[in-house]
Amino acid sequence: MSPASQLAGAHYPVAVIGGGQAGLSVSYALRQRGVEHVVIEANRVGHEWRERRWDSFCLVTPNWQCRLPGFPYQGDDPDGFMVRDEIVRYLEDYVAFFRPPLVEGVSVTRLHRAPEGTYELATTAGDFTADQVVVAIGPYHTPSIPAMAQRLPDGVAQVHSSGYRSAEQLPEGAVLVVGTGQSGCQIAEDLHLAGRQVHLAVGSAPRVARFYRGRDCVAWLDDMGHYGKSIDEFDDAGAVRMRVNHYVTGRDGGRDIDLRSFARDGMRLYGRLTDIGGERLEFADDLKVNLDHADAVADGIKDAIDAHIAGRGIDAPEEARYVPVWEPAEQPRKLDLAEAGITSVVWSTGFRRDHRWIEIPVFDGRGYPMHWRGATNVPGLYFLGLPWQYSWGSGRFEAVGRDAEFLADHIDASRRLADVCGALTGAPGELASALPIG
Repeated sequence: MSPASQLAGAHYPVAVIGGGQAGLSVSYALRQRGVEHVVIEANRVGHEWRERRWDSFCLVTPNWQCRLPGFPYQGDDPDGFMVRDEIVRYLEDYVAFFRPPLVEGVSVTRLHRAPEGTYELATTAGDFTADQVVVAIGPYHTPSIPAMAQRLPDGVAQVHSSGYRSAEQLPEGAVLVVGTGQSGCQIAEDLHLAGRQVHLAVGSAPRVARFYRGRDCVAWLDDMGHYGKSIDEFDDAGAVRMRVNHYVTGRDGGRDIDLRSFARDGMRLYGRLTDIGGERLEFADDLKVNLDHADAVADGIKDAIDAHIAGRGIDAPEEARYVPVWEPAEQPRKLDLAEAGITSVVWSTGFRRDHRWIEIPVFDGRGYPMHWRGATNVPGLYFLGLPWQYSWGSGRFEAVGRDAEFLADHIDASRRLADVCGALTGAPGELASALPIG
């Protein structure tokens, strides 16, 4: 009998939904505490990395930051950046390392809580129940493409960044990339290096230097405690959680992504895309503002590193500051697709959350789950792997394990309390005396 066929009618103390790095991390932590559970993965381990990343994709954080519980990076290039297939293999090796109770190829289609407090999960392999549930599917569910994309001519190929693989998949001709978060910038570079004429709609995402004063900036920031800073230390926690990531790349050993140098070398830059009218596209006049803002953020990070070095008397080489290599002579506001020879558009415009299958009132007006360190106000329901769930690395290999350990402690304490009281009842505040604070 297959693991999936054993789900129907079963009951588990804990159900973990999602078998990515978050789900596997909490599975390991639960196993360490002797908590029986099951992990449900809609596809197979590594699916997001395997199927929704381009061919040249690599991590933007060094390998030494890969710290899954009990299984930190063990390769011979800690300062390097794993490429897509190596990331998939890292997760597969993690599964082989501790053999979680994993069921692959099964989707959870409905989650709700019965009046007595038990969670009922409908899946493509049958229904089952659980005392506690960890939703570990991250925030990147449905590709987000603006409605105006429908007004592009039928002959223009369109692909979301999650479906982009390489320049070869696109028809011959110039390419418009919309969005300059990490994916947009790296895809624009990938196309540029492949010899394509790239047109890039530049947004407000910030950038960071790859190296500064003899070290990777990530190493400096790690020493400075940046990655351990909790969301509770910010006055604008809601805004922090919605910030886009700084763009940089680990490609070819790591380097800056400098949109100005792309422009100097022939890439065409525009401001934000604001409208599409058939062949005619319109852009905001914010190109210079966006480029200057990205540079200012990068300089601000360098300022913080300089202060850290000076304050601790660290012997580090001096380094001249970045000088812009290109300035826009004008702010192009319009673009004719046919005149520019553009035959395809890559939408690097992010994702939308889709929690419609969760029929439990734990979401705010934006659809974001309300929680503290992953614990919601509904007893026994947790989230894991969200960006800035508690710290910068919460949704990443760097700190998802710390969050998983924290939740596993709560889950174990709740289970033991339920064994004493007979039911898992009461809000988290009522359980506070029984739960570890750590």
